Amino acid sequence: TITLAAKALREAGATKVYACCSHPVLSGPAMKRIEESPIEKLVVTNSIALPEDKWIDKMEQLSVAPLLGEAIVRVHENASVSSLFE
Repeated sequence: TITLAAKALREAGATKVYACCSHPVLSGPAMKRIEESPIEKLVVTNSIALPEDKWIDKMEQLSVAPLLGEAIVRVHENASVSSLFE
């Protein structure tokens, strides 16, 4: 789906297409399709571990550890968690 959207964006005149995925399961032929797509960069989180064979040069991984750590602290201190997402 994301690769079809990227193709549609390019056909509509986009010069670059960036995509993101918060929980990158990326099963089956997904990585091959992404690699062959017009997606310039795919930004993912480390919410799940990706095997080495799933990595491609277009990918950039961001850590969710600081956000989860702060959420745990706030729950422990009975503070607002929702403000983390504003």
